[in-house]
Parts: sequence; C-alpha cells; structure tokens
Amino acid sequence: MGQFLGHFFIWKSLRQQKDLPQIKPMNPQLSTFWSLPTVQVLQQMHSTTAGLSRQDAKQRLSEFGANSLKQKHKSSAWMLLLNQFKSPIILILIFAAVLSIFLKDAADAIIILTIVFISGLLGFWQERGASNAVEKLLALVQVKATVLRDGQSQEIPNEEVVRGDIVLLSAGKNIPGDCLVLESKDLSVNEAALTGETYPVDKLSGVLPSETGLSQRTNSLYLGTNVISGTAKAVVVHTGKETEFGKVSERLKLRPSETEFERGLSKFGYFLMEVTLILVVLIFVANVYLHRPVLESFLFSLALAVGLTPQLLPAIVSVNLARGAKKMAKKQVIVKRLPAIENFGSMNVFCTDKTGT
Repeated sequence: MGQFLGHFFIWKSLRQQKDLPQIKPMNPQLSTFWSLPTVQVLQQMHSTTAGLSRQDAKQRLSEFGANSLKQKHKSSAWMLLLNQFKSPIILILIFAAVLSIFLKDAADAIIILTIVFISGLLGFWQERGASNAVEKLLALVQVKATVLRDGQSQEIPNEEVVRGDIVLLSAGKNIPGDCLVLESKDLSVNEAALTGETYPVDKLSGVLPSETGLSQRTNSLYLGTNVISGTAKAVVVHTGKETEFGKVSERLKLRPSETEFERGLSKFGYFLMEVTLILVVLIFVANVYLHRPVLESFLFSLALAVGLTPQLLPAIVSVNLARGAKKMAKKQVIVKRLPAIENFGSMNVFCTDKTGT
C-alpha cells in the first residue's frame, strides 16, 4: 500500500510537470551573448534601445512563458489532504480499522478511523494555512523591474519581464534576468548568491572572449544578483529557467527530502508492520498446530495485530507538532511542513558562510 501511494505521488508530480507550458529555446549564438557586440545582440533579440512595444512584450510573454524559476500551480487541497495519510503507521491503523469491521467490532473501527481522520485534518489545516500565508506574503513583497515599453519607462512584476526587454537599473534593484549591459555609470553589482564572491563587481559595456568564466564577465548581469551602486541600461537575453541561476536551480531540483523525524516514524512504522506480520503468522501457525479451529485462529491473530497498533500515536504527534507550529507563529515564523518543527528543535548549531549562501 505504501509503495502504491509513493508511485501515485510520483505519477501526479510528473503529470503536473507535463501539463506546464514549455519554454521555447533561444538562438544558440546567444548562449555566449557576452562575446557579441550590443548591436548584434539587439538584432538577434529583435529589440531596440527604446525597448519593446507593449503588444510585442505581451506576445513574447505568452510564447516563452513567465520569467519564473518554477511555474505557478497551486497544489490541490485533496492532494494535500491525501498526503497526510501516507505514513506507514497511518496505513497500519487503516488496515486495523478494516479488520475491526471484518471482526464485527464496529466501535473499535470507528474510534480508530476517527483518530486517523482528526490527525490528518490537523496536519492538513496547518500546512494549508501556512501555504496560504506564504502566498499572501509573496503578494505583498512582489519584486518589480523598471523596463522600457514603447519608449517609456514603467514598472512591471519580474515575472512579466521578457527576452528583449530593456531594463533600467539603479542602486537596490534586483536583476530580473541574464542581461547584457548597454550603458552603465559607476555600476557595481553584488553576485555573491551566484558566484560566492564577497565584494561587489564593477560592470560596464563591452565585448569579451566567449571562453570568459562566469565571475569574469564584466559586461553581463545575472538573475539572482542585485545592484549595489550606479545606474545602467541593459537588454534581457535569458529569463526563467534559461538563466544561469535557473540552470543551478534545475540541477538542485529534488523531491523534498524527508526530515529525520519523518524517517524515524517511517522506520518505526515498517518495523511495526514486520513485527505484527511475524507475530500473526507465528500465532496462527501455533494455533493450527495445536489443532485449534482455523477460522478462530486466524481471527485471533488478526485481533492481536489490531491490539498491537498504537492508535493514538499519529494524533499525539500531530497535536504536538501543531502546538510547536503555533508557538513559532507567535514569533512571526511560518512553518510550511509540520515535521520541520522536530528538525528545528533538534538543532544545536546553525552555520552560514560569510556571504549567507
């Protein structure tokens, strides 16, 4: 049952990725845009120093997709609820409830299913609320870029920046994509998040050899970096997943790893499954060997399996983790996944390097 649910969630994830809009590839020559003259880059991008027209920008946004490292898709509430019931212990309890019904013990089955349902609802309520809170916070702190459209500057969300856009940069601005510098004045950029370089890097227009390394490309600006001082005008060459930052994020894209607490619960659940199965088989064989009725022996071993299952464990775990999440919320910290509370509580030392990366 656990393997079936695992395959189902993987299939669902692949199905969601398949349904996402595919971004069309850019001209291969622009993969080394820092080695091309600005005039040639603008021609390749079908853009000018006055920027794109609003109609052209709208068409490119529809054609190439949003300037985002991950496509926006809201997870289904039903899927989030179903995720709460994939733990081995939960599966054991559901199996125990089914056995109780089979043994005509409806009261035990109702109690077990009620505990499982309440436990699942607690986790669902916390994670759903955290997800909604994060979305509201992101809406409040939406990052915007200043671009030229129809020759006039205007601010738009970073997600709406497209290839060929002319962006105007000043101190404090985030770089909305991988760009080639057209004009600059005392431009200094912090690239620590991408290269690990502590000190700001001076940027200016020019042409560099195609083999120039990432940290030496003084005529290029990259998504995920920000302007420290100066001003500049630049043309956006790559957006979203085609940026250097996007390529890194794609290489690091993994399924959310289980916390140590989740692994411990899973191991305990599987261990409980093994012990229960072994005891049921041994007791059943012993009763048959002692010439007890086969049906009664089978029902007795199953009843023992139900009795060995810790019915209150999921509810106790969920209540305690939810209580921890509530305390964190009072400190203005949003907990998106309840098991993360245990990891946070187990932390002794938290380390970062000098750049915070």
